[in-house]
Amino acid sequence: MSTRRMTVAQALVEFLGNQWTVDGAIRERTIPGMFGIFGHGNVAGIGQALKQANVDEPDLMPYYQARNEQAMVHQSVAFARMRRRRATYASAASVGPGAANMLTGAALATTNRMPALLLPSDTFATRVSDPVLQQIEMPHDTGISVNDAFRPLSRFYDKVQRPEQLFSIALSAMRVLTDPAETGAVTISLPEDVQAEVLDVPAEFLAPREWHLRRPLPEREPLARAIEAIRKAAHPVIIAGGGVIYSGAEDVLRALVEATGIPVGTTQAGGGSLLWDHPQYLGGVGATGTSAANRITAEADLVIGIGTRYSDFTTASRTVFQNPGVTFVNINIASFDAYKHGSRLPVIADAREALDALVAELAADYRISSEYAQRISQQKAEWDARVDTAFEPSGLALPGQTEIIGAVQAASDPTDVVIQAAGSLPGDLHKLWRVRDALGYHVEYAFSCMGYEIAAGLGVRRAAPDRDAIVMVGDGSYLMLHTELVTAVAEGIKIIVVLIQNHGYASIGHLSETVGSERFGTWYRARDEHTKNFQGEQVLPIDLAANARSYGIDVIEIEPGSGSIERLSAAVAEAKASATSTLIHINSDPLLYAPDGGGWWDVPVAATSTLSSTKNAYDDYLEQRARQKPLLG
Repeated sequence: MSTRRMTVAQALVEFLGNQWTVDGAIRERTIPGMFGIFGHGNVAGIGQALKQANVDEPDLMPYYQARNEQAMVHQSVAFARMRRRRATYASAASVGPGAANMLTGAALATTNRMPALLLPSDTFATRVSDPVLQQIEMPHDTGISVNDAFRPLSRFYDKVQRPEQLFSIALSAMRVLTDPAETGAVTISLPEDVQAEVLDVPAEFLAPREWHLRRPLPEREPLARAIEAIRKAAHPVIIAGGGVIYSGAEDVLRALVEATGIPVGTTQAGGGSLLWDHPQYLGGVGATGTSAANRITAEADLVIGIGTRYSDFTTASRTVFQNPGVTFVNINIASFDAYKHGSRLPVIADAREALDALVAELAADYRISSEYAQRISQQKAEWDARVDTAFEPSGLALPGQTEIIGAVQAASDPTDVVIQAAGSLPGDLHKLWRVRDALGYHVEYAFSCMGYEIAAGLGVRRAAPDRDAIVMVGDGSYLMLHTELVTAVAEGIKIIVVLIQNHGYASIGHLSETVGSERFGTWYRARDEHTKNFQGEQVLPIDLAANARSYGIDVIEIEPGSGSIERLSAAVAEAKASATSTLIHINSDPLLYAPDGGGWWDVPVAATSTLSSTKNAYDDYLEQRARQKPLLG
């Protein structure tokens, strides 16, 4: 067997450049590029290997800069979602703080079941120079490094402590990255000395290799039980999650509901599974759902979950399902999710394959009753009318967030991608955004990570350069991680950022009110030394539009006034016509809320307090908690 003399880093870079994902007729590079921020831990290893590849074979493993290690992973995750989990980027960081900065990204990737390859550098395997710069030291275990923090956050973790370990570790990492049931953050820890060490690399390790995505068929007996339950159901409902999108199952889902009349509610990750104007689509379901989806789901005698994790927002903290005889069919490629909440009818299968089987069995002879169909139609029409009203400009100097969403929606194209993650926007978008394309709704709500949005916009645009990426972000989340605007300028990547200035945390401010804490600590105000808090009237003199302009991108400022919504629509149209990135800055009134969809979220309230607001909130909390079910069943 022929071999080549290479460093560990050189071998890893070339190996990654030759990995391919195959999904039916689709074949694409699993790792089309690598982000990296260099320090003493990786500049001589991964950094040198990427430089060498750039000179010898530039297309093998393209290198991209980032301004924050966390943002590298966010870009990778957003890219992976747009590619339906067939491809992702690698992210290389240096020892210590560089590696630690990626921990949030690792948690986000794993929580969202999204592939992301993390390559944090580690301290010397030989320990010849202990302690090196940026090395953490634990007296009870000197073998612990910062990188051990990745272990509970990763679906796969290993450390290349000897050069010969690279082969088995790299292959195992690729297996997890390309397994739909197991994927998430995949972390290969690379000690800085080992990265630069030499070894003989077999040609077979460096040769092109294909990884076929598993699309498991449903087993016969679980499928038969699920079909029997559906046939007996008078009021079934489907909850479509991210698995529908990742498996490309939206067409077959549409075929099933058109044949049977079964209505659909979507999770945040499932947005786009069925388009907003389809007769069977009820909108988002759960704590941030629509009244249509929540009312129909409350009465359902059968809930068919497809590719959903059943988070507390989806189940409205287990209060949305109120039929005492409700049964659950959970279809999921991961057994962990298929068995969630005590389901009696788990079906472990790919979403597309399972839906194909359901269509074959049910399309010809099962359909919901006309009475049920009429109720579905009525609830959908009522909610759509409420959204129409919410989108109408109020003429107020400071518009509410619903008007802003409506203006952006009206100025956008069907294939544009709206991107969000945290604050009050995910809830409002889940209720209000009218998804017109399967990949047009990109809201990261499994980890709901502040700071995800702008980096994700770059990831979306890298994956789909023919679509406009519209990032909607509040000032609180913007302040967490806005520096990737520099990346947009450096690479000429066009994104549109709609920055909503609330002068504080709009979402948590509202939540603070509901739990009786009176928005404490949620306003951006000058500290009042007399009251010892930030609840005064002195608004901070910050200028986020100027901040964005300093990065070199175009900025459009919407001044407060009665015509601000009309000016916002015009600004979005101008940004779409531009070839470069644009940030649109608009002030809003965070106390104007979206229509209520009837959902609830369990956030515990203090059981005793001297505050009357907290006492009242606790009484309301007990009333809502009484509706919770111990198991979905």
